[in-house]
Parts: sequence; C-alpha cells; structure tokens
Amino acid sequence: MAPENPGSSSSVLKPAKATINPTSSVLSIVEDLSKAVQVAIGEIRDINENAKLLSLNARIEAARAGSAGAAFGVVAQEMQSLSEKTAEVADEMANQTTCTISELLDFIGGNVRGTRLADLALTNIDLVDRNLYERTCDVRWWATDAALVQALTSPSAENVEYASERMGVILSAYTVYHDLVLCDLDGNVIANGRPNRNSIKGRKEAKSPWFASALRLSSGEEFFCQPPHESELIPGEMVAIYSTAVRERGLLNGRPIGVLGVVFNWQNLANAILNSSVFDDATWRLFVDGSGNVLAASSNVPKNFRFPVQRYEKVFKMRTGFVVDQFEGKDVCIAHALSPGFETYSTGWHSILIQPLR
Repeated sequence: MAPENPGSSSSVLKPAKATINPTSSVLSIVEDLSKAVQVAIGEIRDINENAKLLSLNARIEAARAGSAGAAFGVVAQEMQSLSEKTAEVADEMANQTTCTISELLDFIGGNVRGTRLADLALTNIDLVDRNLYERTCDVRWWATDAALVQALTSPSAENVEYASERMGVILSAYTVYHDLVLCDLDGNVIANGRPNRNSIKGRKEAKSPWFASALRLSSGEEFFCQPPHESELIPGEMVAIYSTAVRERGLLNGRPIGVLGVVFNWQNLANAILNSSVFDDATWRLFVDGSGNVLAASSNVPKNFRFPVQRYEKVFKMRTGFVVDQFEGKDVCIAHALSPGFETYSTGWHSILIQPLR
C-alpha cells in the first residue's frame, strides 16, 4: 500500500510582510517624550532665571527705598528662596527623568525587542520545518510510482525513458525541486527528471550519504535527509536531498530495488525567509546546525561565518529566547529558536537573529 500523499505545495511558505516595527515605534515615542520633558525642564529653568533676576532687582529697589521698602524687601527675599528651591526641583527632575528614560529605553531595547526577535526566530524555523515536512511526504509517495518501480525491475531503454518522463511531469508541478534522481542498487543513476538540464545519467552515487542511508531504511515509511550542502548533482547550489528506497512492487515492506532522491532547492527557501522585509538591514539572520555551522544566512552575514555556540551557550540551549550581550564590539540582542518540528518531522536546526541595540 502506498503512503498517502498529503498534497504538497509547489511553492514555499513565506513569512507575512510587515511594514511597521512595534519596537521601533515604542522607542521613537519614548525618545520623543524624553525630548519633550527636557524642553519643559529647560523652559522652567529659563523662567526661574528670570524670576531670580526680578528678585534681585526688587531687593535693590527695596534697599533704595529704605524703611518704606522693607516689606517689599521681604517679598523679594522669599522670591529668591522660592527661585532657589525651584532650581533644585528642576535639577532633580532632570536627573530622575534622564535615569528613568534611560532605564525604559534599555528595557524596551532589551526585553521588548528580544521577545519580538525570539518570536520571529521561531517563525523562521517553523516555516522551514513546515516546508521540509512536505519534502518527506513527497519522496515517500513518489518512490511508489509504478514507472520508477518498473524501470528498476526491468531497466529497458523504454522503461527508463518513461520513468524519466514521469519524473519530469512531477517536476513541472513542483517548482521547489532542482531534480529527481533514480539510482539502482549499485548507486548508478539510471534516470532523472531533467536530463536535458542535468546530464547525470550513469553517475555513481553509491558513496553519497543520501543514497547509502536510504538503502539502510527498514520500510517505505522512512526517509533520509542529507542537510544543506553543495552537491555535484546541481553544481553551485546549496541543496537538501531527501531520499528513500524504491521497493519491490511499490510496497512499503517490499525488498529494496533502488533509491529515489529528491533534490530540494534549499537556497530558494532560505532566501525567501531570511531576506524577508520583516527584518531591517542591520539584523543578521541565520539558520545553523547544532555545532553552529551556517546552513543559510542573510546577505549581510560574512561568508564562512560560524556561530560561536560556546560563547552564547546560554541562549543556544533555550528552545526559544534571547540575551543582550556584546557581539563583535557592539551591544546586540541575540534571539534564538530551536526547530519546533511539524507533524512527525523536525530538522533539529536553530534560527538565530542578531540585532544591534542602537
């Protein structure tokens, strides 16, 4: 019995576009409030200076008036005392406001920003899991195709050609794949879905992880994924290859007669997610494995970068979370999310976002 086809999509799921950054908006409001308070305090100080000057002039005039101006002199002295107290209050208000605003900005820059970035990191890796779950369904379903089974059982030129045509029809409806590759038990490529574009027939894949691991699977319900890598099957591209054994008569527990590999366009999926307009240009966006090796990164991340897992072990061990720390000499917020998995599948990869605080 063939596994049920869940109805895979021919295009990748993408993050929703966002035109407003809530954290930036709140920061802007707080900064505007800080400026308004400082302006108000400045005006109070200006008024107070004028009051001091009036008090001084009043005392001078009271002295000139002699005993007749004594009462007026008392009022002038009280004005002087009140002015001095007002100056003290204004200075204290300025200091308290500066400290409070600074603490509020730090809180927003850290906690609020960090929480939002952690949520975005989780969204990123969740999109990966959901998309790649479909790849696991595709390879197991297509490995039961009668044309592929026939080509491996009776590898005549006609049967092999038909299998290639059949895989080509599948590829025409699924734009997320570079190619479908069919190998015999010795690892020889006997057919692929795009022979005119990829002339790989006869290529030996026996030592490739995707082939060797697929042969060791115990049933057609299982699959293997070779994580993103550069493959000579599709030169110059980062691909993920999902594979499973093609089995006798297309049965789940049939004897293996070959291997089907589906070559997924990983770079296309990663770019669609990591270079989304949800993020600003200063934010580094990455997918990494458990050792910090970069599987994909936004265009602003330097080539050959490797995420220092031990340096930021605290956040890396969280299922989802963030830390405010130093990174390459800058104060940054580093957000992280571990693959949550979708249905029966999880990549086990990590999503990392690194954003400067100021």
